[in-house]
Amino acid sequence: MKKDEKKTALVTGANTGVGFQIAKALAANGYNVYVGSRNLKKGETAAAEIGDMAKAIQLDITASHSIDEAFKLIESEFGYLTLLVNNAAISSAGSPGRTMEETLGAQLPSVASLSEMRTVWDTNVFGTLAVTQAFLPLLRKASAPRIVTVSSALGSLTINSDTSNPYRKSFDAVYGASKTALNGIFLSLAIELEDSGIKVNLVSPGFTATALNNFQGTDTVEEGSKEPIRVALAEDIPSGSFTGPRNFSGSDNIIPW
Repeated sequence: MKKDEKKTALVTGANTGVGFQIAKALAANGYNVYVGSRNLKKGETAAAEIGDMAKAIQLDITASHSIDEAFKLIESEFGYLTLLVNNAAISSAGSPGRTMEETLGAQLPSVASLSEMRTVWDTNVFGTLAVTQAFLPLLRKASAPRIVTVSSALGSLTINSDTSNPYRKSFDAVYGASKTALNGIFLSLAIELEDSGIKVNLVSPGFTATALNNFQGTDTVEEGSKEPIRVALAEDIPSGSFTGPRNFSGSDNIIPW
């Protein structure tokens, strides 16, 4: 980092859940944090709770005009971006009020609605890549830029091909496979950028109780945020890593692709 360069971060989907916890931790560690939120009022409430180092920014990663406006704001206020945390994601787009089991049953490849699949992938895959592409020019202007993308161990083909994995039945065509696609794209990005100085890392929170799974996860949001926060704050992790909590990975937290 240059001596006078303030660290600045954008966290998408940061008004609640894991994204909020990441934004709060970054602010506590000296980052000027933009709290990305589709609903600006919810973002403002979250930013106020985090404190003076946080500022709400309206950001719908599936809307190009929203991405453009967010880019212009950060460019005008800082001119660069130290850290982009891709956290925004959805797990379904079907009928509301379903249990996690009902949602998973409707997302199996033999019965999955292609319309729902397109909607989920539009956020989790295409929207995440769109916001990353848009902010690359600002990342290139920072001294030690990084991209951290919140994924899921559920997207690991190696883990899901292991018949001893108790969660493999949850690997569906809509949400689970969207994380597989996300992993592939961002591993590809890490390879592309390996000589640019921009680090690209992926991280899984584990089975965390959030709105993504109707709050039926086994870990609290605080527990599930530990590894994403660690990766978001770490500046010495090699680019191209995919890590998660130890109950989903080995002692070194590495998750197999």
